[in-house]
Amino acid sequence: MGQVRDIMEKNVITLQYDKSALDASIMLKEKEISFLVIQKEGNPIGLVTERDIVRKIAAEDKKSSEVLIQDLMSKKFKWVKPEDSIENAIQKMLNNNIRRLVVLDNDKLVGVITQTDLSSFLRSKLLINGVIDNLESD
Repeated sequence: MGQVRDIMEKNVITLQYDKSALDASIMLKEKEISFLVIQKEGNPIGLVTERDIVRKIAAEDKKSSEVLIQDLMSKKFKWVKPEDSIENAIQKMLNNNIRRLVVLDNDKLVGVITQTDLSSFLRSKLLINGVIDNLESD
């Protein structure tokens, strides 16, 4: 079916751990994305999602400029390697009920893979298989 590297997003938007939730919110809005990879000294140490900001800032009526990302981020994130199979990535996402995986190569951030990436890939596969089936039946 292919490898994670074939469908991962390589242009990962990151933010340093010592920034505020306001900084994260602004970046999410400007880049029109739903999550950020948080880094410390060039290494990924967590994730912050729109959901984190809603649940941990807005719903608790906290001031986003006063909350540090390191206090907001999810420190336990799942990851895969670029050479892992797409099936492995799908299984990991399903088993852990998550929407995104960080892609690490020798502990360095090289990409991310999301449900959207997987959906697009699977849609393409289905369309291609449908065309092949139609050609074979003619």
